[in-house]
Amino acid sequence: MINRLDEVMIYVYDHDKAIAFWTQHLGFNVADDTEEMNMRVVKLTPEDDAQTAIVLQDKAKVDAMDMGVSTDTPSLIFATTQFDELFHRLKDNQVTVGDIMDLPMGRVFNFADEENNYFAVKEVER
Repeated sequence: MINRLDEVMIYVYDHDKAIAFWTQHLGFNVADDTEEMNMRVVKLTPEDDAQTAIVLQDKAKVDAMDMGVSTDTPSLIFATTQFDELFHRLKDNQVTVGDIMDLPMGRVFNFADEENNYFAVKEVER
């Protein structure tokens, strides 16, 4: 049901320092630098056609939004074309799942593993 690992969210206090690190030391490209939900969001990729991106999020603002996301470690965002089916499958199997949210990136929900590590799933088109 999961199609790919879509994004690794890294929560930072200083986007410019993080961008410099990833681009200068590791050769990543800035694929997108936008404003979403009143915060800067920067997408970095190792190559233009990469399927997985690193996304820099504003740590202080994400913490303040209290969305049930730990900003202490990077977050994984998986992509699926079977969004509703996956949501209900996890819920039916007593997996901890959050509410479906409509965000600028599309529909998203969180789920937790047995050790309360949280992950996100976003809906993508085929």
